[in-house]
Amino acid sequence: MVAERKQLFPLGQIVATTQCLSELEAAGQTPLEFIQQHATGQWGLVCEDDRQANEDALRNNERLLSVFKTKLGCKLYCITEWDRSVTTLLCAIEY
Repeated sequence: MVAERKQLFPLGQIVATTQCLSELEAAGQTPLEFIQQHATGQWGLVCEDDRQANEDALRNNERLLSVFKTKLGCKLYCITEWDRSVTTLLCAIEY
């Protein structure tokens, strides 16, 4: 049995770019699976420095960044702004 992780911060309005949604559809995936990981502190493919920056940002109300790849290899960023007003899912090439 897998324990469900707790959401660590508010996401605000959730948005995704058109290109990101197209990439997810092509991979047979949904935005929700990546946003849930992000919201529960599963930062994906970030480097150790960015992982630590996210842990600090949880305490200091700073921007949060997660990095993921779709099943087809498209790199995605999930970014929650410092004020937690919006969370954006976008392709890395759009950043």
